Amino acid sequence: MMTCEDAVLERLVLHKVGNKANGELLSLSSTPFILNSDISSLLLKYFTTPFKGSQYYVFSNDADVGFNGMYNCICNIFDDPKNNLYEESCNIAQHLYDVSIHPNIKSGELYVTYMTQCYLDGEIVDAIGIFKSENKETYLKVFPQGDNFDIEQDNGININKLDKGCIVFNKDREDGFVVAVVDNVSKGNEAVYWIDDFLSLRQRRDSFFQTENMLSLCKNFVVDYLPQEYEMTKADQAEILNKTSAYFKENKNFDTETFSDKVMENDDLKDKFRLYKGTYEKEYEMNLDDSFILNEEALKKASRYLRSVIKLDKNFTIYIHGKRDRVEIGEDEEKGLRYYKFYFEKEA
Repeated sequence: MMTCEDAVLERLVLHKVGNKANGELLSLSSTPFILNSDISSLLLKYFTTPFKGSQYYVFSNDADVGFNGMYNCICNIFDDPKNNLYEESCNIAQHLYDVSIHPNIKSGELYVTYMTQCYLDGEIVDAIGIFKSENKETYLKVFPQGDNFDIEQDNGININKLDKGCIVFNKDREDGFVVAVVDNVSKGNEAVYWIDDFLSLRQRRDSFFQTENMLSLCKNFVVDYLPQEYEMTKADQAEILNKTSAYFKENKNFDTETFSDKVMENDDLKDKFRLYKGTYEKEYEMNLDDSFILNEEALKKASRYLRSVIKLDKNFTIYIHGKRDRVEIGEDEEKGLRYYKFYFEKEA
């Protein structure tokens, strides 16, 4: 869990980064921005409010994190924020400019900040914030004009809508730090430039990562893999999905063996699940632990993926929450149609 409600904005450098592919310029400030208490409070709200949740990233590189340029900039700032923030902010701005080569990437202001009194997983740590504002909104100014009023328009930044940002917490340096990310603008091909091209991040292998990806694995196993191996009806798939959902809701820890025993009906299914886990990890280039603590936020986020839904042609959508023995499947030879029969005690 993270919060920056009590954070102190110690230092700030502001640059303007254009789109290199469109011939726009990179404009670097000559000195750090001079802060006062009023503007610091507004900027902190603008920078930190969008960061919610517990999905984190780390700086990465295929060879070694030490070859990640952004990681090295961050290390230098943490080593001496007073003397190194400005120089490294220029390097960060130059790097962002160099990767801003998709024609749809907008120019904008880049803020590089140093913050103290940030809270992360029970610790108070310093943090470096990197934020970019891309979109301007039109505002109306109403002011007295003699005995009447006048109205003017102006363009500015909405402090309730941060476009892009990351907060790097001074924790787990040897593993690539702990990084929180926001990207509320990018879509399509240009979306990868902030996380992948600019920051070079990968998701942190914590409880959120383990829970989210294990849920995805289980869902793909039931919905995609099992129908290829067995003649399995949607109702049978729904039963396994319901058991899977119940296991995640009723337990605080995930254990592969216990999960297999409670959810899979026979040894063959258990073996298939173990084999599929290995295949899934290899395909997606990840390692999921056999046992880990479940993350509640990841469960809430991914719960919709485990909904047991049967869609019949374009006419009916059926949600099944349990009681597989009360569902029958048959075929009406006279009409040439298949049917489901449901038994119930009373209408809700």
